[in-house]
Amino acid sequence: MRGSGYAYKALNRAVGKAIHDYDMIRDGDRILVGLSGGCDSLTLLWMLAERRSRVRVAYHLEAAYIDPGFGGSGAEAMRPFCERLEVPLRTEVTDFGVVSHGPLNRENPCFLCARLRRKRLFEIAAQLGCCTLALGHNRDDVIETLFLNICYSGEISTMRPAQDLFNGRFRVVRPMAYADGHLIRRFVREWDLPVTVNPCPSAGRSRRAAIKDLLEPLYRSNRKIKGNIFRAMRHVKPEYLLK
Repeated sequence: MRGSGYAYKALNRAVGKAIHDYDMIRDGDRILVGLSGGCDSLTLLWMLAERRSRVRVAYHLEAAYIDPGFGGSGAEAMRPFCERLEVPLRTEVTDFGVVSHGPLNRENPCFLCARLRRKRLFEIAAQLGCCTLALGHNRDDVIETLFLNICYSGEISTMRPAQDLFNGRFRVVRPMAYADGHLIRRFVREWDLPVTVNPCPSAGRSRRAAIKDLLEPLYRSNRKIKGNIFRAMRHVKPEYLLK
């Protein structure tokens, strides 16, 4: 399996730089990739599987798909995809999405659903002997999380490209943290990855979707804005913030 084309080359550079900058993948690592059926996670698995044949670092890949319980599972579409990549796939049907949209959690169902799915991924990783969990968040997600936390949590923070958790027992990595969402979508079209329709009733009207709608006009008004926001997270001046 060899990649080619503009989208592949640009993504390969972005993924390679993120992996190098944060020492994400080490020799002998066992990595569990969390699949959702969306563009980001499928592209991440493809990129990591393709890299195995041409890098000196040896690592093992597993994949897991947590069905949130809305019906219309994408597991069957993902299984032949994972087989082509020679990556074992584990699937589980849960009620996480249904519970998260229940009457006691109407304000922020996405947060609870993501938290439950993440917890289960850690449990599966432990069962499979994987100390690294790879997630498909991209540069847009990192920026949107910054604004989500500012607007809804009253804090300046975001998701990190790599982070040790549980006293170093697990490591979460986001190899596509430098990659733009539009580039990933182009790659998916060029390589015809089996993206599944998101059955979640909050799809397209979540808090993250609202932040995305807020940022898109800014990006269109000045092509430098997205890059400036991303770089700003590395150039924080605490002396000019409130105490």
